[in-house]
Amino acid sequence: QVQLVESGGGLVQAGGSLRLSCAASGSIFRINVMGWYCQAPGKQRELVALITSGGSKNYADSVKGRFTISRDNGKNTVYLQMNSLKPEDTAVYYCNLAQAGREYWGQGTQVTVSS
Repeated sequence: QVQLVESGGGLVQAGGSLRLSCAASGSIFRINVMGWYCQAPGKQRELVALITSGGSKNYADSVKGRFTISRDNGKNTVYLQMNSLKPEDTAVYYCNLAQAGREYWGQGTQVTVSS
């Protein structure tokens, strides 16, 4: 079993920054993909950024140049540095881990950006 625990959400003014963290525990395979998704009220959950265990990254167009995903494989932790935040970034952010054909989700952390 795998557990994901997110932290770092909160309230910030437009133009500000936040850093999200997600620590994975349990049976973590060496090869996996970790990522962040967001879900705004009334909308579907959508991809924000992914990073493989080898360090390859993928970003949603809406966050390119503003958000940076990184990971510490030794700590099984993924980070999302969010800069130049906009009100439209307001959402619940979920950590995701995919390995061996299965997916796991964190409980979510709220990010609210005020204008």
